Amino acid sequence: MNWKFWKKKKYQLAFVTLPIVVVVILLKYVAHYFNIEFLNLNALFTAIISANIFLIGFLISGTMSDYKESEKLPGDLASSIQSIFDEIYITHKNKNDVLCVEILKRILNLNSEIILWFHKKSKTEEIYQFLFNLNDDFLRLEALTQASFIVRIKNEQASIRRIVTRIHSIRETSFLMTGYAVAEIITGLLIIGLIFLNLNPFHESIFFVSFVTFIMVYMILFIKDLDNPFSYYQADGMVEEVSLKPLVDSRNRIENLISNIETNKTI
Repeated sequence: MNWKFWKKKKYQLAFVTLPIVVVVILLKYVAHYFNIEFLNLNALFTAIISANIFLIGFLISGTMSDYKESEKLPGDLASSIQSIFDEIYITHKNKNDVLCVEILKRILNLNSEIILWFHKKSKTEEIYQFLFNLNDDFLRLEALTQASFIVRIKNEQASIRRIVTRIHSIRETSFLMTGYAVAEIITGLLIIGLIFLNLNPFHESIFFVSFVTFIMVYMILFIKDLDNPFSYYQADGMVEEVSLKPLVDSRNRIENLISNIETNKTI
């Protein structure tokens, strides 16, 4: 049996939630011990729980749409970068000009810079400036290739700029902050109500209080984590990030190709 299952990412939120559940159980025990469970279970109480679950479901559906879109963006970025590289690589194979090698290296730097940007080690404006500076390289490249090649390269450049803007918007904007606030307030009030809820036998009340608390707190934490799928730069936000593997693989492929070019030149 693998006893290290708790180290897996998918269980991290659960282990973040458990201390909160333990605190609620202890408070429930204190309330029971001092006989201050003054609330009775009724239809209104269960209706509030149902309403809160509905609200949480609404927030999940909203954040999930952004997350599904975000899953595609690193791959789209890698594809556009690779397409620009391919066009210039073809020109290099045709003309064997040192200018092409210089531009290929700058494309590699762009790929690496975007990976750093995802970890907030580079600013969005720096990425925009990097893309803008490529215009001079493309202008110099016009003398070596066909106009249709330059058009394709410029289209991919525009695509990269659009994707970077979209990622920046997703990363910096939270979905319905007031919705989060309402869900958090209702959840907090429900947990307080569960602590003072008179439900017998006591061992059953402990089970239901801990179960409901775990589900509601876990889902709120899950929504917050899902809301920013690009939170690589956060020490506590490493659960539901989208994969940067397409960009890393693209960088490695480009490095290998440039290395081959330089090796052949040396030979």
